[in-house]
Amino acid sequence: MSTCPQFDHLLVFPHLQVQNANAISSPLSHGFPSMTAFLGLMWALQRKADAAGLDVRFNAVGVVCHQHRELATEGRFVNSFHLTRNPMNKEGGSSAIVEEGRIHLGLSLLLAAKSLRWQKEPETREGDLRALAELLAGMRIAGGSLIPPAHPWCRRYQPWALELTGTAADRQALFAKARMRLLPGFALVSRDDLLAERLQQQERSGKAPDPLDAWLSLSRINWRWQADHDTGKGSWSNDRTGKGWVVPIPVGYGALGELHAAGSVVNTRDAVTPFRFVESLYSAGQWISPHRLHVPESLLWYADTQPELGLYRCRNDHAQPLDEDELDTPLEFDTTTY
Repeated sequence: MSTCPQFDHLLVFPHLQVQNANAISSPLSHGFPSMTAFLGLMWALQRKADAAGLDVRFNAVGVVCHQHRELATEGRFVNSFHLTRNPMNKEGGSSAIVEEGRIHLGLSLLLAAKSLRWQKEPETREGDLRALAELLAGMRIAGGSLIPPAHPWCRRYQPWALELTGTAADRQALFAKARMRLLPGFALVSRDDLLAERLQQQERSGKAPDPLDAWLSLSRINWRWQADHDTGKGSWSNDRTGKGWVVPIPVGYGALGELHAAGSVVNTRDAVTPFRFVESLYSAGQWISPHRLHVPESLLWYADTQPELGLYRCRNDHAQPLDEDELDTPLEFDTTTY
């Protein structure tokens, strides 16, 4: 397994307001954009930065969500997205409705960056950071539009950078102070270990390990009746108590076939890039308050491409069980599956 690429600066674009972002993260999940969307944003910003002549290289991305509002009706059993009226087709009739989930977000974007120029000429960093903020203001974030802040001069909305060029202890100490500026909010981290643990539980119970069943069991609250044989009474308990804020998430794509030569498949995005049919890969994630994280790598996501294995996925280096006193169990911000 790969590890997070090295970086010497952590760039933070705080409290961005995003309108009508894509709430459908995969064919099976909704509630927050997929991390693949933020990796795509990072690569698009990299291309714009290169075109602008900025000496900066982005290696990983992180997101801290401060607020959200999914555009959906709330029913007792079935929720429905708020849909728009599609334009008429060429025959003058109504076009077929393709369900599109939208969500309004308040989030902070973090980018792990390397820049030789900033190390040699630190005074250029502030100007480059403002230039990057201007480039970001004209881009889409997970399909949504970035709304300018009501008070752009306010320090709350100003981008800032954390220089992480010292020892591991120095980096950890700097991050411990800086993470408080990301509160209140929650960062999404990977919990692949929970999925592996659920598969082991299936095997110990005598069942054949089934990744889909294990993933679905992590996506819901599983209640169980515990009887007290001494008193003849009992109580209900669930497997979510004390386990933190665990959610099902897509983590990338897996190949369905061989790689096709560029231009050999019609209706592709361009004729110069090789093409491959893929499907979504799923795992478990957890929303954690940034003050629970001790190193910046814990909240950063990066690409792990293994074309020989047909894997194109996002990785995060957290994936470690937390102590019981460090678990977050918020009552708001629900990310569920269909």
